[in-house]
Amino acid sequence: MESLYLLVPIAGLFVAIGLGIFVWAVKKDQFDDLDREGERILFDDEEDEK
Repeated sequence: MESLYLLVPIAGLFVAIGLGIFVWAVKKDQFDDLDREGERILFDDEEDEK
């Protein structure tokens, strides 16, 4: 039971860090165009072949 007094604040800290990283990624527009990177690896650019 005493370990919970240590583990619960540590878990809360990890959640706060994860939430902070997520908010930072949204503000830096990391999720604006999710399809472009998926299509980039599937289709070759015609300019690269010349």
